Amino acid sequence: MSSIRSPDGSPPPPRAGNSTADGSAAGGAPPRPTPPPAAETVAACGTEPSRPSGDDAARAIAQPAARDLAVQFEDEKPGRVLTGPAGPLLTAAALAVGALALWQVFRPLPQGSKYYLIIFLAGVLPLVFLVYPAGLWLPARRRPGGSGPPAAEILPRPAPARPTAVDWLLFALAVAACLYPVLPIPLGTGGGGYNAFLDRQGLLAPVDVVLGTVLLLLLLEACRRTTGWILPVVCLLFLGYGYYGGLLPQGWPVAHAGLDFSQLVDAFYNSDSGFYGTPLDVAASYIVLFTIYGAVLDLSGAGRFFVDLSAAAFRRSRTAAGRTAVASGFLLGTVSGSGAATTVSIGAVTWPLLRRAGYPAERAGGMLAAAGVGAILSPPTLGAAAFIIAEYLGVSYLQVLGWATVPTVLYYLGILLSVEIDARRSGVRPVVVDVSSPWRLLARFGYHFASLIVIVALLAVGVSATRAVVLATLLAAGLSFLDRSHRLTPARLVTALVTGVRGVLAVTAVCAAAGIITATTTKTGLGPQAAALLVGGARAVTSDPTLVLVLTALLAALALSLLGLAVPVTASFVIGWVIIGPALLDLGVTAPAVAMFVFYFAVLSEVSPPTALAAVAAAAVTGGRLVPTMWQTLRYALPAYLIPIAFVITPAGLGLLGIGGVQRVAFAGAVTALSVAVLAVAAGGWLPGVGPAGAPERVLGALAGVTLLWLEPVPVTLGAALAAVAVAGVFVRRGSAGRTGGPRTAPTDLREEKL
Repeated sequence: MSSIRSPDGSPPPPRAGNSTADGSAAGGAPPRPTPPPAAETVAACGTEPSRPSGDDAARAIAQPAARDLAVQFEDEKPGRVLTGPAGPLLTAAALAVGALALWQVFRPLPQGSKYYLIIFLAGVLPLVFLVYPAGLWLPARRRPGGSGPPAAEILPRPAPARPTAVDWLLFALAVAACLYPVLPIPLGTGGGGYNAFLDRQGLLAPVDVVLGTVLLLLLLEACRRTTGWILPVVCLLFLGYGYYGGLLPQGWPVAHAGLDFSQLVDAFYNSDSGFYGTPLDVAASYIVLFTIYGAVLDLSGAGRFFVDLSAAAFRRSRTAAGRTAVASGFLLGTVSGSGAATTVSIGAVTWPLLRRAGYPAERAGGMLAAAGVGAILSPPTLGAAAFIIAEYLGVSYLQVLGWATVPTVLYYLGILLSVEIDARRSGVRPVVVDVSSPWRLLARFGYHFASLIVIVALLAVGVSATRAVVLATLLAAGLSFLDRSHRLTPARLVTALVTGVRGVLAVTAVCAAAGIITATTTKTGLGPQAAALLVGGARAVTSDPTLVLVLTALLAALALSLLGLAVPVTASFVIGWVIIGPALLDLGVTAPAVAMFVFYFAVLSEVSPPTALAAVAAAAVTGGRLVPTMWQTLRYALPAYLIPIAFVITPAGLGLLGIGGVQRVAFAGAVTALSVAVLAVAAGGWLPGVGPAGAPERVLGALAGVTLLWLEPVPVTLGAALAAVAVAGVFVRRGSAGRTGGPRTAPTDLREEKL
């Protein structure tokens, strides 16, 4: 891009990773993932096209990201772009679902919320089978001109671009299985309408069992298509536990009396804790409205404005490239509940800046992934699990936003400090970006913040989250007419509505399937049994109550981290809450602290190796090596792994959630900010304004940072003392280097760093 350059006019550095033309890494590394559409322009071009100057130039920086910003709440597999008869059908169904969701906000259906959930699932689940291909291995075909059976001559068949006959069959089965409970058609001893269906709870008719089983299998297949194999396998394990648990030795803590298959289907299909439980209620009542709002806000030009503003705010800073990436992640995260989607959106725009500043692909990818994951943590649009927290605890969504505010600030503080340290330690070059001043951008396009402010203001005066987001959506649509190129005409409004409903397909399948887990846990009593095992394991090591709590929290964090590697964030939170949450509750930890503890570790699956979906997305954008990108992401996101521990191990940790008065909040926030800063120095090996930190200082800094998280007077004093010693050691090291004539600072070219 002609307007992005180094101040000395030097050419941009070569791309890190030495990628070959076919996308494979030099040196025999395996091929990297294909970049998503939003990243194609950046990843494929060695130079960027020139662009005009002025306001249009400033706003054009973010054009790729704004166009492809995915407003979604689960990081699912890519779906088809439907054409032919399926296209109009998707549009009609999405409009109907969106209209029903909006109608339910102001005129709820008189039959009750479960009736609404049945209709909602009937409108959404069938679309999954049209939008998402099966993705199974298809018969291979020979390469044109090839002969013989060598593997090199065999190519897998691509997934069909249009729904297949099997997809249409599953579509029809989903419609039938979902609508059966409300259809007033007698079918033998079953059917007969909604009231008759409810009357058979606990004693299902054979046709009820058959259609309940069909819906169970369809949900598992929908999860497989949208998120992969692991969540369906986990659901099947819970199903097997419910059915075969009676065969376990009765002396085992997790043994139970056993359930027959009809009892399990009844729990899934005709109870309030199964398919139509709280997770699906959240998807149908909140998430669909927020995805529609995000789509409207994005089509009105907000995505472009947020990235432009970030670039303009830091355009004269030495670390402008890194700061722009982090600030863009935070601002785009306010309208997107997806870590990977936000990573792709900011990466498509800021990766050229990072490359010209001298960042290698792996370091830049780690920064982008860590900033993108903040989307799930950033108010006012947190991930789907945040809405489930509000429902489980019976509190307002505004209260959950309040709990998330301080940890979000601390999370981004850690990333920004790491950016500053990298710039000073590694010799990042300044990059000049020709954009308008931030004040000029705010004066022209600052109205995009209005709807976000309205959501918080309406929540503060007691308006429900659903009504608040609908009113904010209307405001965003109206304000779009202030920008001629982004005004939401009726056709664009339809596009926004369809985009929003399409964005909720995957999370709906996940939330409905989560009912398998919650219903099985409720029926078998697995939650209290698992909690007793977790606490018992900690008590086998020590009898001290404080140490038991700390050890239980560490074991819970480990279990949640492993769980998050396997299943999406929403399912990870649901499982963690019903299985692991009771252990901490039994030890006296408050429900808000436990809920946010589970939430944060569920979210961290997005950056935890070896899956790390956000890191995978970042590597696809930058072309960097995948595993080093994951480890760099882990380094940037380090504070997020430690801060949740402080929620639960001391009462003062509640201050991080804004609970306990101004004094407790100020104390917890200040001490934890110091902890984050010390940990950033320890991880980065550099003290800003002073110089490099050696191994002894880094070890002391790490110990100080961890000790400070124990928010009690003695540990805080000890941690502060260790931090002071570490800082003194850096000063001594700099003085020694000066006396011996060595360099006081030793920047290292990021491109030569061995990861």
